[in-house]
Amino acid sequence: MLSSHEHVVGRVGFRIGAPGRRPCLRGAIGVAAGALIALSASSRADAQPLADQHSHLVAVQFYRDGQRSMASERFEAAVELFSKAVQHDRLLTIAHYGLGQAYMNLQRYSSAVKAFESCIEASRDLHAIAQTRQFEAERARDDEMRELRESIRLLQQSGRGSQVVRAEQHLADLQNHRGSLAPVFRPPAEVLLSLGSAHFRSGNVATAENEWKAALQVNPRFGEAHNNLAVVYMMSDRLPDAEAEIERAEHSGFRVNPQFKRDLADRARIRK
Repeated sequence: MLSSHEHVVGRVGFRIGAPGRRPCLRGAIGVAAGALIALSASSRADAQPLADQHSHLVAVQFYRDGQRSMASERFEAAVELFSKAVQHDRLLTIAHYGLGQAYMNLQRYSSAVKAFESCIEASRDLHAIAQTRQFEAERARDDEMRELRESIRLLQQSGRGSQVVRAEQHLADLQNHRGSLAPVFRPPAEVLLSLGSAHFRSGNVATAENEWKAALQVNPRFGEAHNNLAVVYMMSDRLPDAEAEIERAEHSGFRVNPQFKRDLADRARIRK
């Protein structure tokens, strides 16, 4: 969440046919499109095999060490450890995400953008693998959820409240994807939120807005994304839209910064 006037972003979102023979043609096109989707998923899955067991276990250990470094605010060490984790297992999405969060804490926002984008790409590849090799993909996802639960416990012990909230949202994203064979990939909402935050901190406000809207397409009740959009709308003088997003954020249970609400109300009064 932004502080003061930046109340967001820190750290650390996818008929009727015409008469005659056209319906048959449309059906053929639909079958062909479905075949192309299946072929694309199969090709992607074949191109990105899961890491072997040894490499995966080594990657998980580097991830665990990286999380311990994050909990003790040794962010440079965390970057090195998470980087080693993804070198051993490119599809370990939580390591990409942890790398992005470490870069955010170091204010290396362009690097954070790349890490979050890599997280989405790894998630997309796991989704493709699940279309043809569901058991293997689900086992990898179960491993990630188990590690993330342990990370949440570690963060709770170290009093890293804001990181706990984000880790819990990421865990929920992973759980929502478990068992899904939907042909259309939907990026994790929390990763989209973090990607938007990295763009915002880099000064790419329009791109940040788009990423937060994308996060809400995945999870319409993502209060922090609504809050962040409210900030962007206030900055660009779209005050009614900002007020609406604040209402949506609070309705979802997110606590909006009281100072932000006062600032928005003051602007609205001046505008009138």
